[in-house]
Amino acid sequence: TMAADEEYHREKWTRFGNEAERTEKDVIRNQHLLRNRVDKMALRRQSAHMNYLERLSQKAPDFTIPLRAHTVWEGMTVILSCSVRGCPPPKIQIHSCSSISSEQVQKSIHSKYYPFVFLPISLLLLHFYDITLLDLLFLLPLLGLQQQKEAQFDMSFPPTWVKEGSGLSLQCTFTSGLLPFQQDVLWFRDGIQLQQSSNVDIKTFDNKSIITMMAAYKEHEGVYSARLRTRDGTEEHMAFVYLKDGSAAVPGGPASPLAVEVSDVNKDYVFLTWQPPSADGGSPVEGYYVERCDLSQGEWVRCNVDIQKICHFPVFGLREGALHQFRVCAVNKAGVGRPSKATEPVLTADPLEHTRTMGITYGLGRTITITKDELEGQVKAPFPPTDVRACELSDTYVVLSWTEPEPRGREPLTFYVERSLAGKNSWELTSLDTVVNSPRYPVFDLVKDKQYCFRVRSINKYGVSDPSDPSPPISLGKPQAVPPPPHSVMAIRDTDTSVLLQWQEPKGKDDILGYYLYYSEAGKQEWKTVNNKPLNPTRFIVHGLKTWKEYVFRVKSVSRAGNSKYSDESHPILVKSAINVPSPPSAIALLLCTESEMVLGWRAPSSNGGSSVRGYYLDQKEKGMEIWREVNIKPAKEKQLKVSDLKTGHFYQFRVFAANAAGVGKPSDASEAFLCEKWTMPEPGCPYDLELREVRDDSLVLRWASPLYEGQSPVSGYMLEMSQGNQSDNWTILTAKPVSETHYKVTGLQTGHTYCFRVSAVNNAGVGRASLSSEPVTVQTQPGTKEIKIGVDDDGFIFLGYEAVEMNDDSEFIWSKNYTEPIDSQRTKAETTENRSVLTFKDPSEEDLGLYTVEMSDSPQLSSSYEFTAEGTSWTPVTRVLIFIGINYHFFSDILRHCGVRLWLQTESLSNSAELRLVFNDREISTSPRRKINFDKAKGLVEILFDQLSQEDEGSYTAQLRDGRAKNQCTLVFVTNTNKDTSFKWFKDGLEIKDLSYDQTTGIISLSISQVMEKDESRPSLCVRNYIHKLQLTQRSNIIVTHILTAALSAGPLRIESTAEGFKIYSSLRYYISFLKTSWYFKKIDQETRTKPGSSMQKVWMEILNPTENDKGEYMLEMFDGKETHKRLYELSAEDRAKVVKGLPDVVAIMEGKSLCLTCFIDGDPAPEIFWLRNDREILDQTQFTITKESKRTSITVNKVTTEDSGKYSIFVRNQYGSETVDVTLSVYKKGDKPPANAVEMG
Repeated sequence: TMAADEEYHREKWTRFGNEAERTEKDVIRNQHLLRNRVDKMALRRQSAHMNYLERLSQKAPDFTIPLRAHTVWEGMTVILSCSVRGCPPPKIQIHSCSSISSEQVQKSIHSKYYPFVFLPISLLLLHFYDITLLDLLFLLPLLGLQQQKEAQFDMSFPPTWVKEGSGLSLQCTFTSGLLPFQQDVLWFRDGIQLQQSSNVDIKTFDNKSIITMMAAYKEHEGVYSARLRTRDGTEEHMAFVYLKDGSAAVPGGPASPLAVEVSDVNKDYVFLTWQPPSADGGSPVEGYYVERCDLSQGEWVRCNVDIQKICHFPVFGLREGALHQFRVCAVNKAGVGRPSKATEPVLTADPLEHTRTMGITYGLGRTITITKDELEGQVKAPFPPTDVRACELSDTYVVLSWTEPEPRGREPLTFYVERSLAGKNSWELTSLDTVVNSPRYPVFDLVKDKQYCFRVRSINKYGVSDPSDPSPPISLGKPQAVPPPPHSVMAIRDTDTSVLLQWQEPKGKDDILGYYLYYSEAGKQEWKTVNNKPLNPTRFIVHGLKTWKEYVFRVKSVSRAGNSKYSDESHPILVKSAINVPSPPSAIALLLCTESEMVLGWRAPSSNGGSSVRGYYLDQKEKGMEIWREVNIKPAKEKQLKVSDLKTGHFYQFRVFAANAAGVGKPSDASEAFLCEKWTMPEPGCPYDLELREVRDDSLVLRWASPLYEGQSPVSGYMLEMSQGNQSDNWTILTAKPVSETHYKVTGLQTGHTYCFRVSAVNNAGVGRASLSSEPVTVQTQPGTKEIKIGVDDDGFIFLGYEAVEMNDDSEFIWSKNYTEPIDSQRTKAETTENRSVLTFKDPSEEDLGLYTVEMSDSPQLSSSYEFTAEGTSWTPVTRVLIFIGINYHFFSDILRHCGVRLWLQTESLSNSAELRLVFNDREISTSPRRKINFDKAKGLVEILFDQLSQEDEGSYTAQLRDGRAKNQCTLVFVTNTNKDTSFKWFKDGLEIKDLSYDQTTGIISLSISQVMEKDESRPSLCVRNYIHKLQLTQRSNIIVTHILTAALSAGPLRIESTAEGFKIYSSLRYYISFLKTSWYFKKIDQETRTKPGSSMQKVWMEILNPTENDKGEYMLEMFDGKETHKRLYELSAEDRAKVVKGLPDVVAIMEGKSLCLTCFIDGDPAPEIFWLRNDREILDQTQFTITKESKRTSITVNKVTTEDSGKYSIFVRNQYGSETVDVTLSVYKKGDKPPANAVEMG
């Protein structure tokens, strides 16, 4: 009954009130106990914290205001003052440079004790004093304690690029182990601290700290920084991490959106926002598809049928109490792009549930929960909702929001949504087919430019409420316009690989989320994306550019409505370092000293700051003095300077400043104290100005200047010494005898090792003082190093060309001869175009022979040399082929079978565009029935073949050759007449041969050799030519020889060598055999598919392609000289050839993140060379890949494989008898995926 229910509720509330009173008393008592404990703990922490602050505030003593030098009259009273600081307070001791009574000194010391203590000190004395501070920190070593040196940043991560979805690892190393208070190294992204999580792993140990992201996405792009605590505060290193777009889902498709965020979570509704991608795939982004995934089902479902053009969308109809994830895909005319990073799982639940319940704890951990529904009494049917309004407006939808009714009716609520055109009372049900569980509802089917009113009804199992009050008139919003583009894009030089980009915001900037940057090499229009996460500031340093390349830039504005148009392009900028002041000079040396003058020399600064050094300033001081005084007001142009007005017997120190267009740099370290005393020693002084040029992988050139002081006799040479390492004192002599020049090329160095050099001058009295050591140099060819190249210009002039890798506005090319001689302007002409310089020889001759060098005025390390040498009175063949087509000697003639004659000319190898013009007696000739003309451009061979000579063939033969700009010609006067006065002599190796016959009627002379023996081949390369051309004639003639030695007899034994595709069996010949018939025999080889026979002037060969085990056996070469057949044999054993025995499957599969090791066994004698290839390219990376090689076994380890490591891997082995390649396909699959069915699963 109603009375019974009321009695029950009254008793329930009475029990609740009594229990609540007891609970309140317990809470008050516990609060008092807890407060006492907290106060005691705070006092203990405060004491420990004060001790920690005291230790942290310890500071070594130093002078904030040091003592100054004074010059006074004798008998004057002098007051010297200085201030010191330190914590704990320093102890002060005063020392005089001469003994003095205590009555002569009065000390006044005042101190105030702060964390850093400043002590003003006043002394009344008659002499100069030194002050020494004894700090308690300095006494620690005496007590066996030592303050540890704190760690600082050593090597840190540079700007880094990582592909979307790949792992990211950044590492900082420190100068020493981290002290206890430094162990907590903090990592930040865009100023927000990163914490350990399932995707982020932070490790700090020994002297390094590493942060690793298992998967990096566009949201993770930004400035990463590592923060290290120090005693003085914190040190921080930061660099930008760029996220590159992942592979496109379809060709030409857009990149993935980013920053998908979920808000306004309800039982069946969430609201999504995101940011548009930077790369559109070549066509504008038309809109987006939103996808959701119920984690209990594991399937992605598209939420919208029509593409959503604006970067926000309401998702409705979700299952209550389930975990959901969301992602977004961009769409352009090519199709749907790559999806964004999925959101974190979101639980769909009533966000106001906690406001309708109250939990009260009582007794021993028991809790009673009371809901508002229980306080509603007997109300069952719900009240209508209130405050119906639009919470989100778009040009395609409206999201309605309302407040749930109170009371609710004790049962779960759902809602009906009704609408009507504004001003009319014709209500219709909007949510006819939809169950609305939460007070949010998106409406999509509204008509533009019309206003609607909405009302809502509450529903539970007891009934339907009355409708709510209508909402104010609501209409679709106006389409959101894309923002205007930025303007005034300007690029400014920064470093050799980066540029500072600045731009101005557009006027309508309220809705702008940030900016996307793009760059391209000037003139190419190949645009690339700089950043994939919108940047908020209007300036950014773009990294990863190529030095000495010109770039242009443009910018887009980013908003929820999409990206703006591109801004105007910036002006092209050449990537190179901005100008800074030069670094300090170094290595100050005393070059000459008289009674009152010194000549100082020094080493140029290691960096000129991007602008050539315009001069040097020198300061001096006497030893023991503190004040530096300027030596020169006008800058010294050279790296040496004479200092005058010095005092004999005094010691002086010097320091040097370098200056360029940006200003004066920092001073060098003070030199050692030099004694001003006239030099009289018999040995020479030290050489100076040591410079290193042309540093390559195993050599360099050392240059120096002769000493200014020669001693008692002129300098006769120089001794060179070398040490290995940065600061080694183990010097070894480079040359057994003194070097006469002031330059020397050091060879035989080890790549990657560091060396120092020094030079000593030698005269009749002995070896003088050594120069200061050169700067340490690592012997290694720098990337992009250029060399001098020789060529011939369009006018036929020889030139030397050099292209600079780096060049500033005031850079100049300096050409010299033999490193010291200036270039003769009468004989050469130097021209510079952009970053290339050309030295042209006007009339080359033997006077131009020598070593030519070039270097940059502001970067002498960029240097190269080229040497012209002579062979007798000719240019070298290397030079000759570039000046003109190299012709070996002159025309030659050979006697062929059946009295045929061959005139031939050998040149250098020619290109396919080479041209030949043969002139006979002032008229051009070509192939005819009586003669045949052959022109082999690749071999450089010109042949004229006569079947039989006649008087018509007598005359002058001229071969005119042209290949590009190179040309040459050769002439032969050819006659065939003999008479009765003609006499002949045959010679072999200089000895006359008597046994010959001569027929005056035919003009034929014959020499018969019954059998050609090995002893007859004493000069095999010229055997036939000697018999033909070594003729002693009383008048000019050429004789037809009827007998010719067989060329086949000069063929050597068969040998074998490996090639890129197999192996080659060959025989070396002593001279050309163009008419020698050769045949190869081996029964098991298909001659048409896997063999390639060939011949040259020195060899005849057969190449076997893709060799197999069946290729072993006997190979035979037959040579037919017209009468006899000559054979050469070779037995090929399978054990000799390099081959892979076993070990590699065809396909292997491994899960991403594991390490893969492939091992195989090889055989061959001699031991084969081993090469591992990836996608047909040799693997050189020793960080990602570890390769071990043994005599019969080799292996490769791929560390922590990723999907990018998938592909074809090969092992290639070879020796002189052949080669073999074995392939294996690697498939990397992700966790949860299945490996390919045909693959061998590893790991």
